[in-house]
Amino acid sequence: MAKDVLCEVNSCKYWAAGNQCNASSIYVVSHRGQHARNSEETDCKTFEPKL
Repeated sequence: MAKDVLCEVNSCKYWAAGNQCNASSIYVVSHRGQHARNSEETDCKTFEPKL
């Protein structure tokens, strides 16, 4: 797994200073089954809003 996962979504509870993601795992899904052609066809399911 990547050591440094960057994320600019500072409204996520896993966001940390320096745009670091501190989630223990990352789950990304595609809108087109297993064959996404670009980043717009994917979503990060790991996102959880800060409370």
